[in-house]
Amino acid sequence: MVKIKSIARPNPLDREADSKFYAQAVATGSTDLERLAYLVSNQSTVREADCYAVLLSLLHNVTDELAQGKIVKLDKLGSFQIGVSSKGVALEEELTASAIKKAHINFRPDKRFRKMLKNVDFTFKE
Repeated sequence: MVKIKSIARPNPLDREADSKFYAQAVATGSTDLERLAYLVSNQSTVREADCYAVLLSLLHNVTDELAQGKIVKLDKLGSFQIGVSSKGVALEEELTASAIKKAHINFRPDKRFRKMLKNVDFTFKE
């Protein structure tokens, strides 16, 4: 069950207009690689330390592949790719790497995750 709360947000185009309320998901905690290794080890015959080592190796290799400009596809999980935000310039010839404001990770979930999102239950945080 995903908890949500109500957030008031102003209209950025008309600061004098009344705020509107929007739903925002509230995290109920976090799970790290150690926890994932523990969970995987309890669902298999592999030791927790081995699971943790494999997950760390996966993280290292995903990072390296993304840094080389590749899309990283993890079957049944989704795809990761680097994206950028940049300043606009008048002419294509003026566009250089210095126009990039920041980089981010784009994640495109696989079918299983998209299906989960359609069936998730929500409850208001009290």
